[in-house]
Amino acid sequence: MRGGESAGLRLIGSSDLGGHGDGMQVMRHGDALYVGHFGPSGMGTSILDLSDPTTPALVRQIEAPSGAHNHKVQTADGLLLVNHEAFRGGRPVRVGIAVLDLTDPFDPREIGFWDSTGQGVHRIVWEGGRFAYVSATPQGFTERIWVVVDLADPEHPTERARWWWPGMGNGEDRTWPGTEERSVHHALVSGDLRRLLGLGHGHPRYLRPQPLELVAHLDWVVGGHTHTCLPLASRGLVAVTDEAIFNDCLGPPHMVRIVDATDETQPTVRSVCPTPGEEFSLRGLRYGAHCLHENRPDSYRSDTMIFATYFNLGLPVYDIAEPDTPREVAHFIRACPPGQQAIQINDVFVDESCMVFITDRVSGGVYVLEPEQGLRDAMQRSRLEADRKEHQ
Repeated sequence: MRGGESAGLRLIGSSDLGGHGDGMQVMRHGDALYVGHFGPSGMGTSILDLSDPTTPALVRQIEAPSGAHNHKVQTADGLLLVNHEAFRGGRPVRVGIAVLDLTDPFDPREIGFWDSTGQGVHRIVWEGGRFAYVSATPQGFTERIWVVVDLADPEHPTERARWWWPGMGNGEDRTWPGTEERSVHHALVSGDLRRLLGLGHGHPRYLRPQPLELVAHLDWVVGGHTHTCLPLASRGLVAVTDEAIFNDCLGPPHMVRIVDATDETQPTVRSVCPTPGEEFSLRGLRYGAHCLHENRPDSYRSDTMIFATYFNLGLPVYDIAEPDTPREVAHFIRACPPGQQAIQINDVFVDESCMVFITDRVSGGVYVLEPEQGLRDAMQRSRLEADRKEHQ
């Protein structure tokens, strides 16, 4: 049994986020660390100073507006994007995406807002440049659809395109079984925009832009709740997670799968990453996969090392150099915070120096991890190989 222990990673710093420990998405920008909050604490965004990563200093917190949560953050091009989504039946004054200027990275200043209407924005993917890729539930839709937001003028963001599965709109005939969900979560860009990787709960989808065109979708289990589809374009692979959304292991198992997308019109599952620690399924709250480090620009990038969050199993790290036989090469399982039934490691970000940041969505806040020498060497070899392939 594993708990409060690790292999290959060591804890060097942490923050309880000023007692508002419901941390969700985390992202580093220089010496600033931005953390979006799940919502029960009432906090929206926390900003920490990482000048000394062993003692992250809480610099500023921005409360969530009444009825909303701000649990997602994205930084690039000197800007911070923060989602605004209705939370637990709330009726916020506005929903969409706030655009903040990072001239002072520790004191962001809002300069623009995109109004999504409806229930608001759930997830944003933005790596800089003109377009942000968004899952949102605009007015007139019953579930989350996929929207492309144009940031050419960040003070006045505009919608450029949208895609949804027929049946998501009010009055549309449902085209899928009532036992399935088709709500979009988020999308990652593959290559140079020749194609986009669309993502929906239950079914990975592959889209081409301008106009958005469905190329293929892949099914494996009803109720899979697909979360992240990470394209590893240099290898023709996609790493895919299904999000565990129920406590106590209700529903089907939620795994990390390796998909062969060499022929993007006919993707197939190649393997499933191992799931050690089955005893954690008995510890309560969520057990199963959630998300992956996404190989963003200005972060650690690899096409063989996969960092995955696994809720009460913590953070496993997989080597998929042999895609048919992925193996765990490191893990970190934080001791449970006082008064919490089980850890719930939610999000992960790995910076260019190989430092790892993870969050606990209940009360643990944010943890700073450092790879031990063996793992660091493996990460650096993998990064060099990925860079070599990218420049071939």
